[in-house]
Amino acid sequence: MAVGVAILGATGSIGRSALAVLERHADRFRVVALTAHRSGAELAGLVERYRPELAVVVDESALPTPGHRPPARWLAGREGLLEAATHPAAEIVINAVVGAAGLEATLAALGAGKRLALANKESLVVGGELVLQAMRRGRGELVPVDSEHSAILQCLAGGGSARVRRLFLTASGGPFRDWTPEALATATPAQALRHPTWSMGAKITIDSATLANKALEVIEAHHLFGVGYDQIEVVVHPQSIIHSMVEFTDGSVLAQLGFPTMELPILYALTYPDRVPDPGTRFDPIRAGTLTFQPVDPRRFPAFSLGVEAGRVGGTAPAVFNAANEVAVAAFLAGDLPFPGIAELIDRVLAAHDPVAVDSVGTVLAVDREARVMAQRIVEQRC
Repeated sequence: MAVGVAILGATGSIGRSALAVLERHADRFRVVALTAHRSGAELAGLVERYRPELAVVVDESALPTPGHRPPARWLAGREGLLEAATHPAAEIVINAVVGAAGLEATLAALGAGKRLALANKESLVVGGELVLQAMRRGRGELVPVDSEHSAILQCLAGGGSARVRRLFLTASGGPFRDWTPEALATATPAQALRHPTWSMGAKITIDSATLANKALEVIEAHHLFGVGYDQIEVVVHPQSIIHSMVEFTDGSVLAQLGFPTMELPILYALTYPDRVPDPGTRFDPIRAGTLTFQPVDPRRFPAFSLGVEAGRVGGTAPAVFNAANEVAVAAFLAGDLPFPGIAELIDRVLAAHDPVAVDSVGTVLAVDREARVMAQRIVEQRC
């Protein structure tokens, strides 16, 4: 019988890629629940096509009117999202919700014993210990969807986590990897959204331009694979062919390669630890061409350094970093903040925060809220 899959964030770039994978493997998987934040009309089209049992629009104001809802059980709000995350027919839950809003769904899915294919990096960033506790308590399974963490998982299958010396996460460097700090002061949202190798949503594309996304991935890797921050390194790899590398204690290095596509790590998360035949893009080393690497320049990417340091500090510091970054990115896209102002805003909010232990979802949400209020106040004072 086909395995039931719930997709949280079905109308985003990850959600659409996941649906494409599921459609190619309809003999193995069936869609049982789909959610969207506010794209109610688009979700209705997906419901018409994939016929899930449950459809959820988190923003109640965007819920399609009864006459425009294809057959399914329709819900709205946070409770609907959590119901999709724990749907009894869903053996696998793909969490592609954007931002810290995905944490509660992550905890709910793992607490219900689901396999969680995690594309919401903020869950581990803001509530890493809570996520691991929920997984142990509910006997759920956590499999990463991020291409970098999927690559590490695949490399570890060839060497074993107990023999790891270092993890290497690769970063494309985004559209500004060769810009001077002076030139970055004039960077526009349109320029920042022109990612050279990946097609993603606006928020994560800006995070790629600042390398804030890579700081989040370092924190994720720390929790996912149980390695210290001193064992995690980031290198800029403009071609985005090598997604991550693992160095083992004997000096051997394993790397996972592939052309930039999220469909491969999504498929691996669905079938892990097995591999199934797929007609996706085949790798061609000649077409891949020359592969190059360079260090992360802290002058170009100060947000990266701030995020990694927040991870080292621990407690609620990563949640504050994430919240301030989300506000800063929104302000930059709205034209209320210059590009260098993103890191400056994050720095100010972090400097004002006294980290505490992450002991509950309530603590995380309260800190997240306070950081956003402070960050928004700073933006308004600039305008």
